Amino acid sequence: MAFRRSGVRLPLAPPITPLNRGEAMSGYDTDIQEWSERQAALLRRMAAGERVNDQVDWQHVAEEIESVGASERRELTSKIRSVLEHLMKLEAAPATMPRIGWMESVQTARAAIEDVLEDSPSLKPTVPQVIERQLSRARRVVAAALAEHDETRRLPLERLRYSEDQVVGDWFPDASD
Repeated sequence: MAFRRSGVRLPLAPPITPLNRGEAMSGYDTDIQEWSERQAALLRRMAAGERVNDQVDWQHVAEEIESVGASERRELTSKIRSVLEHLMKLEAAPATMPRIGWMESVQTARAAIEDVLEDSPSLKPTVPQVIERQLSRARRVVAAALAEHDETRRLPLERLRYSEDQVVGDWFPDASD
């Protein structure tokens, strides 16, 4: 069964009967994929004017919508931390062999940051705060990595700070430093 709107064929969720109501509402805990398809179909039916709002698992729908935003924030944070770690390694590590790989990691993470910010432009104003919060974490990770490889830092990690333009732009530390 499907509903046609604006030339698009939308699947309809079968009606919930008193016998399957508990099953439809609890599907969230047993099969998230099936649950999400069912909830999407119910929301489409509601958008088409059908009165099925009593069949929607509102609590879990709201949680899932919120989790999408949280996931985007975590992705942005993770990629910013990756850029910071590799920029720090480029500036502080004496090793020369891994530099190309670190630069590639920075470029890959920057592309992912760009994707996140395109999908969620409301996160753009948070970038400076994310950078500030992640600096100390990145320093700890880099300090541990350098210590693990018995490398002496070329400069103190505490001196390293990065602007938003340096993190998300095309900037790389000068290789001659």
